[in-house]
Amino acid sequence: MSSLLHGYHVRANGVRLHLLRYGGHGSRMLLLPGITSPAITWGFVAERLARHFDVHVLDFRGRGLSSSAPGMDASLDAMATDVLALLEVQGWSSVTLLGHSMGARVAIRAAARDARRIDRLLLVDPPVSGPGRRPYPVPLSWYVESIRMAIEGVTADELRPYAPTWTDEQLQLRAEWLHTCSEEAIVQAHAGFHSDDIHADLAKLQTPGLLMTAGRGGVVLAEDLTEIEALAPGLVQCRVQGAGHMIPWDDEDGFHRQLGEHLKIDLS
Repeated sequence: MSSLLHGYHVRANGVRLHLLRYGGHGSRMLLLPGITSPAITWGFVAERLARHFDVHVLDFRGRGLSSSAPGMDASLDAMATDVLALLEVQGWSSVTLLGHSMGARVAIRAAARDARRIDRLLLVDPPVSGPGRRPYPVPLSWYVESIRMAIEGVTADELRPYAPTWTDEQLQLRAEWLHTCSEEAIVQAHAGFHSDDIHADLAKLQTPGLLMTAGRGGVVLAEDLTEIEALAPGLVQCRVQGAGHMIPWDDEDGFHRQLGEHLKIDLS
């Protein structure tokens, strides 16, 4: 039986933000997905976490059922402000932020700016590209091509070459929801991977947490981990060796095992 309670909308930072709520008991966790991952695509993770947490999964602006409009600011700053405004509007405190990829960068920027309502960070393979650094390894065309296919109507099988390790169910969800990702928002976010200095934010972090990286993702390399440890010593590091960048999709059990070990809970 699913632990999904309902979806809901919150007006924050001048936009309408849509979230899905799972479980409804325990301490609060806000899950921040990646660049082209609407909230519903993280349901398989939220279901497990909901055994222990009150889980809320965010549709970032320009994605899913949240506000999307031509010319919308979809920068890292805008998304981090959305998160902080959401916490304030909802009156939430002592929140755990779990962010993957772009969502992890948003969590870092938000916590670096104002951590008063953030109790813990769980950062999953954040892009460490930025000014003067090597580029993010996934080209913009990979995202744009698949979004344009989805807008025209695409099947799970047609998306399989883009995500060959995913299950049929995961591909079906992506085929159903990818068209809700604004190409303009994705272009802005991908450009931000190269223009936003996330390392400066890491150096400001006072919030403890976890940094989980992918052993074969190519996004965070060994030398990056050494630098991040010096910048943010409050982040415990772990690596899921067999997984690519989409860690829960590539090694779901490994993701939940390492996350559970850090949180001292059983997520098996």
